[in-house]
Amino acid sequence: MVKIGTFEFKRFPLLLAPMEDVSDPPFRHVCKMFGADLVYTEFISSEGLIRNASKSVKKLDFEEYERPVGIQIFGHDIDSMVRAAQYAETAKPDLIDINFGCPVKKVASKGAGSGILNDIPKMVRMTEAIVKATNTPITVKTRLGYDEQHKEIIDIAERLQDVGIAALTIHGRLRTTSYSKPADWTLIGAVKNNSRMHIPIFGNGDVIDEGSAKYFRDTFGVDGLMIGRGSYGNPWIFSKIRHFLDTGFVLKSPDIHERIKISKIQLEKSVEWKGERQALFEMRKHWSHYFRAYNNFKPFKIRLMQIENYAEMLELLAEIERYYSE
Repeated sequence: MVKIGTFEFKRFPLLLAPMEDVSDPPFRHVCKMFGADLVYTEFISSEGLIRNASKSVKKLDFEEYERPVGIQIFGHDIDSMVRAAQYAETAKPDLIDINFGCPVKKVASKGAGSGILNDIPKMVRMTEAIVKATNTPITVKTRLGYDEQHKEIIDIAERLQDVGIAALTIHGRLRTTSYSKPADWTLIGAVKNNSRMHIPIFGNGDVIDEGSAKYFRDTFGVDGLMIGRGSYGNPWIFSKIRHFLDTGFVLKSPDIHERIKISKIQLEKSVEWKGERQALFEMRKHWSHYFRAYNNFKPFKIRLMQIENYAEMLELLAEIERYYSE
């Protein structure tokens, strides 16, 4: 049994990663439909929150249906991060997660996200300050270290645990590691098997299907798996992994009717939440993944990427369903 703060997972948990322009309420909704045990918001700028910027504040939105849900914040200034965490608490999430993992240059170059891995003492001070200033469980998502010369995650994990975090998610890459290189789970396993550690350790990186999930769970003994890019247009990855871990059997992939149905739910909720234009634009990240199992899909993909009208999109989805049903 895995426990974070006051809530417990009675089964091996599968987590939806916080992803900018991806893990919004509409996508979190469909992932929960397929059994995601814990979901996170997109990462939210601490400076945006404390300045009451509408884009940042809107990211605090979540449905009761999503619980347990975590709000993730990022920033480089300790005082701003503390104030942002207190602001995030007003939304009453189940936990607040600190982003010490984002490798994007515009974030990391300012000392936020994985950029703070260049200053571990500051990373620890920031975490401690947030823990002391809040009543909500505080968790952290980070990487193995900054670069090949600084793979410091074992020490980092101990120090973050010592200042009071409730759980730690580790992405198996460095700040400088390209996504073209496979995630390295050996140090994730070393953290989990460190006798000093007693908080839950979740693993992240290259969890893309049932086989990878089972391998990472069984080989490295983590308390749960966080799924990021493998969930794009693929919310049923949670139910498929769950079924495989529980039974050893692979669930049949959803047919065209199920894919259309779920993608339309996400699209409809996206339009309701962010407006037609933005919803159609951001759904472009998902379309090719929803339908990647189908041959001769390129002409449809091109049209999906061009449509800017909701009614036209529904017509095209109906056309796709008819075409692949024949």
